[in-house]
Amino acid sequence: MVAEALPSLEQRLADVARDHGFVAFGIAHADAAPETAARLNAWLAEGRHGDMIWMESRASQRGSPRGLWPEVKSVIALGMSYAPQIDPLALAGVPDRGRISVYAQGADYHDVVKKALKAVARWLVAEAQGAEVKVFVDTAPVMEKPLSAAAGLGWQGKHSNLVSRDHGSWLFLGAIYTTLDLVPSTPGRDTCGSCTACQDACPTQAFPAPYRLDARRCISYLTIEHDGPIPVDLRRGLGNRIYGCDDCLAVCPWNKFADTAARHRAFLPRAELVAPSLADLLALDDAGFRQVFAGSPIKRIGRNRMVRNAAIAAGNSGDARFRARLAELTGDESPMVADAARWALAELAS
Repeated sequence: MVAEALPSLEQRLADVARDHGFVAFGIAHADAAPETAARLNAWLAEGRHGDMIWMESRASQRGSPRGLWPEVKSVIALGMSYAPQIDPLALAGVPDRGRISVYAQGADYHDVVKKALKAVARWLVAEAQGAEVKVFVDTAPVMEKPLSAAAGLGWQGKHSNLVSRDHGSWLFLGAIYTTLDLVPSTPGRDTCGSCTACQDACPTQAFPAPYRLDARRCISYLTIEHDGPIPVDLRRGLGNRIYGCDDCLAVCPWNKFADTAARHRAFLPRAELVAPSLADLLALDDAGFRQVFAGSPIKRIGRNRMVRNAAIAAGNSGDARFRARLAELTGDESPMVADAARWALAELAS
């Protein structure tokens, strides 16, 4: 009788990752995406990162895993689903409500994903004596998307985000760097074909070409990362989007295979973040903002950016009921809020 082979370390690691809520798992060698640095540097040289200075200041570390940690040999790429049950575009025709990107309607993914990554990493260190690990979620100089594609989680679509055959465009990505030399997975294969749905859906034409994003025109960048007045020529394109934008993700045909049952329960939407009233958002002060968005990734943009975004949405609404509050906000202590309120009043008057 032939003894049954024991599962490999990689197989057991995948099982542990699933136990901790990850629905996508793969492994890549640390040098598996050699083109990443050149593409990043070209993007930065074109200034398409806008005022995200941290992208530029740590480019050498971001371009390659070994640039950040010379001892790393393998990258464990992991994905956690936040597949929405409701159409992310459903509020497009409800102008008195703000649209929040579905990834931010539940718990802060930084906290949820990092906690799970640490648990998987602890298991690996205990199982493989002498292994060293580092875990990363979004905030470190790590190119999660090309590494995840190299590890077989999917491919970078024409909207530049990761697309999975099983989970569409709805994955939070995390990475574990390790000194272990693990068996790599089969890399993902691009199957976008001739589809241009994501390119055509962008309200601000943020894609100068397929697979290339100009962050300076991207609504997610403008409403979240950009701290200052939003360029006037892009304001109408925001519509009623007040935090992020799902349009290029939501129209991807591969989303039809995404199973909402695979979504991590932490990312179930909070009722108050599904369709917030613009009137309520325009009334926020600092304390009110912190109360409403506690435990949400939205909290990091602060009250002023949120009210700026809500004022622009109010100006796009065509609803004269916002005029009184917008008039008050023209005297706001934040110059960018006051600027957005003046613009919104002019839009409603016209």
